[in-house]
Amino acid sequence: MLNFFPTSITAGLNLKCEVISHEFLAPEWELHAILRGPSAIDLVSIAIGTAHQFAVSASDTQGWNAGDYAASIRAVSGGDVHEVEAGQVKITPDLVGLEPGHDARGHAQKVLDAIEAVIEGRASKDQQSYTINGRALVRTAIADLLLLRDRYKKEFARQKAGGPGKLLRRKVKVGFSR
Repeated sequence: MLNFFPTSITAGLNLKCEVISHEFLAPEWELHAILRGPSAIDLVSIAIGTAHQFAVSASDTQGWNAGDYAASIRAVSGGDVHEVEAGQVKITPDLVGLEPGHDARGHAQKVLDAIEAVIEGRASKDQQSYTINGRALVRTAIADLLLLRDRYKKEFARQKAGGPGKLLRRKVKVGFSR
């Protein structure tokens, strides 16, 4: 799981990430971000005092391929290499490069819409299965479709509530004592 490095990056936008690692202080150590997925992306941090900063311009991120990447953040000093953290990073495409008519719905919304279309189309068809000339067609039971619909409704609502720029919708109480 990534704590220092972002888990979501948008191609075509600046990337700026400051990392403070008390174990691997700059400038004695530098951090390397190694991303592997649809393409290979290698970044090296610059020292800002004892902190590390990854800074990539929008023109450089514009060429990054969208998709899911495995990420490894490594501290390097001479021949010493230590993994600071590892996880997944999702690179989303730059909206400027998308064609008109692009389907911007997420996976959960697409599946939910498809399930609802099947349920709507099934309202007038009451056969669960049938066979014609040795070929069989078995339909998913309405009860199963309703369960799937409910599951994807929850997933879609969760994604919508916790999307970018949204605050978590729960209270976090913090107390301080001496």
